[in-house]
Amino acid sequence: MGSAKDKVAGKANELAGKAKKAAGDATDNNSLRAKGAAQEAKGGAQQAKGKLKDAVKGAVDKT
Repeated sequence: MGSAKDKVAGKANELAGKAKKAAGDATDNNSLRAKGAAQEAKGGAQQAKGKLKDAVKGAVDKT
């Protein structure tokens, strides 16, 4: 994936994870909370990957 696609997918995962966590909190469902937290973390990692790709591309473009 390109950096922009990684960032968009990461943000989508992060938002979906937050929604799952909120649903888990509302229903007192620990499993749903855990799945939401994991998905939120995955989204954060995807966004970081996209930012890293941007940084590498920027460094390569400067040389």
